[in-house]
This record gives sequence, structure tokens and C-alpha cells, in this order.
Amino acid sequence: METKYWSVDNCVNNKEEYPQLVEASKLLREGEVVAFPTETVYGLGANALSDTAVSKIFAAKGRPADNPLIVHISKRNQLGLLTDHVPETAELLISEFWPGPLTLIFKKKPGAVSSLVTAGLDTVAVRMPDHPIALALIDAANVPVAAPSANKSGRPSPTTADHVLDDLRGLIAGVVDGGPAGVGVESTVLDCTSPVPVILRPGGLAKEEIEKTVGQVEQDPAIQHAHSAPRSPGMKYRHYAPAAPVYLLDGDNKWIQRKIDEKRGSGLKVGILATSESAPFYSADAVSVCGSRNNLSAVAQDLYQALRSFDEYDLDLIYSEVFPVEGMGHAIMNRLEKAAGHRKITQEKP
Repeated sequence: METKYWSVDNCVNNKEEYPQLVEASKLLREGEVVAFPTETVYGLGANALSDTAVSKIFAAKGRPADNPLIVHISKRNQLGLLTDHVPETAELLISEFWPGPLTLIFKKKPGAVSSLVTAGLDTVAVRMPDHPIALALIDAANVPVAAPSANKSGRPSPTTADHVLDDLRGLIAGVVDGGPAGVGVESTVLDCTSPVPVILRPGGLAKEEIEKTVGQVEQDPAIQHAHSAPRSPGMKYRHYAPAAPVYLLDGDNKWIQRKIDEKRGSGLKVGILATSESAPFYSADAVSVCGSRNNLSAVAQDLYQALRSFDEYDLDLIYSEVFPVEGMGHAIMNRLEKAAGHRKITQEKP
């Protein structure tokens, strides 16, 4: 399959001025899959109403069929097509954070979307992306668009169109290039169907920010260890991982360097994911910097690019520093734990 490529100015205001978006939206309506930028990562979109179209997402990604998808809309009134009930808590969050990196889970209206989208659940995950190209494309397609991240299943999510092409060239109908994604990690997924909202996946909107609007929210225990069918994308299987195995190291710089030296001494090629503050302390076969420890939002923005960069070095293993679990640190550590398959080594205290 030829994968079409369209470059679009991400300041687009009127979709009619961009024939690229008209062509891409036509392919969506015809049941093809098209990758497009959002403020979080690039999404792989298909008509959420069509079993045939949605099945092409799973085929292109190699994604397990029991992993639900998020439905993207461009207007508030489209939510009524997907659910019959929007709780008061959800209304407050929509008013405050849509468009934005927040996915809300509602009771699904019967027959509203393809059953493949919801993986057999009686709920549907919905968000309105905060990106002019995404909104213009969905608006032009005039259908709700199911869209996971536009990468091969298990790989680090794409934050540029080049990442998408690296993984999916020849497997999808097209890619709309709107430049780098801004947030860098996927949306926060919040279940609004219970009396107290529950975070099913930490992401681009911090728990603390949500609680400022609606009060207490809980976190699903499955964020740490998912042993049942996933209620949210990205929460059951190994995700976000480069080719070499990843291990989290919780310790000081000298101890981490000793761990690197031990493996290199046995003939292995080792990479280290580090911050700008600690990178000068490390000697390894590859040192990938993901931003400053003093700016976790910047770390999130650079995280997937940093993980993908290791594939250039034919490494045997990758070590990663850990980050404080606060604010955006919740999302960063969730992604790193998934990439590492929860493999973590902690420095023993003297």
C-alpha cells in the first residue's frame, strides 16, 4: 500500500483552504486509516462507526483486539451521539479541559460505535484533541474518529510524522504532518461512570489539576499491575518500548554508572536514559537525554523521542533513571514502567 504524505500548517483555521485535509478526510470516510497530529502524540484514525475501518487499525498496529480505543470528536454536541448520559462531574471537566489531553469514559449509547472500538465493554472513551489539524480533519470527515497512537503495538508512541512513517509506512493510507506533538505523552483517561472519578491511565493532564476542578479522584490499581481485561488503552500489554530491554534504576549517579560498567565489562552494549543534569556523569554506549529533572513537562515531551533514539545503536540493554511521581511524573513513570515491563533495580541503602 502506498502511504500518502501531506504537510499541513498547524495554524489551520479553515479546512477548505487545505486540499490535503479534504483528501485525508475523504479516505477516512471511505474506511481507510490516516495518521494525524494531536497535542499529545500522533493518532491513527479510522471511522469509529465502521467495523471494517476500525479493524484496519488493529491490523496496521498489530494491536490486541481486547484493547479499547479512544473516540475523537471535534464538537461538544457530537458527544450526544456516543452516550445518553453526561454526569455533572464530566460536564465540569469538559468545560475546563476540552479541547485538551483528557479522555473521559461514559456509558455507551447502544450501537453508537463499532464494537471493536470498545473491546466488548459497555463504556466508550471520548476526547476532543487540542490541535487545529486534528479538529479540522475530524470536522471534515464528519464522523467520530477512533484513534490510538500511530505506532506499531508495543513501540514508543510517535511524536512526529517521521516516527509514524518509520513504523507504519506501507501499512496505512496516509499521514498528515503537522510538526512535533507538544505534550509528548498520551491523554489522561478518567472514568466518569462511578461516583468518584477514577484515573485509568495517567497522561497529559495531571491528577492534581483534575482535582482542582472536581475534588478527589482515585487511581485504578491496574495502573501498576493489570491482570484483567484493560479498561483503558495502553494499560495491559508491554508498551512504549525500544528494541532493547529496558530496566529502571533507582539510585544515585555513581551507583548507576557502576551498573553500566558491570554490563559493559561483560561485553554488552548499554544505553542510559538520563536528564540533562545527570547525563555528563555517565559513560555508556548511548546516552539519551530527555530533558531537565526540574521540568517534568519537558521530560514528557522528549520521552518517546529519547526512547526511540536507542534503536540506532544496536544495544543489548537500556537503563533509565526514575522520576518523582508527582504532576507529570505520574505519566512519565507509567510509560517507563510499561517500557521496562516493571523491571526495576533499587540501590540498597547503607
